[in-house]
Amino acid sequence: MHELHLLLIFHLIGATIWVGGHIILSLVILPQVWKEKSVEKLFSFESKYERIGLPALLVMVITGIRMSYIYIIKISNWFNFENPIERVVSLKLICLATIVLFALSAQFYVLPRLKTDNTKLPLMTFHIIAVTTISILMLILGSFVRYGGI
Repeated sequence: MHELHLLLIFHLIGATIWVGGHIILSLVILPQVWKEKSVEKLFSFESKYERIGLPALLVMVITGIRMSYIYIIKISNWFNFENPIERVVSLKLICLATIVLFALSAQFYVLPRLKTDNTKLPLMTFHIIAVTTISILMLILGSFVRYGGI
């Protein structure tokens, strides 16, 4: 099996776990949390999901970087936007950085306050929906590589 194909398989498995988990969180868990006003369900899901979600994200980062090098998009070409594949890689990296910022905000600001203050639920909801939307966007961007980029 060609290295690129193997990397793509692992990348897609990671994306399945990451995006799928966030879709479940947004469409199943979050409505229950709002209906029952029970943030405990959110914390319960988060503690279980992060054990597979974070490693999946790490797999996607590692495989994504390696695949970009196979496509001859080295770190020095990131954010140049000069060719179609560079644009995909650069846009996905911007999305990843945005997700990291949301994760840091959630971890260090929103979640600690949400444990004792349900009024932070709208802010947490915004974080969840934003990360889910950005994750789906990354999936869509990645699909353009098949057609030579954007």
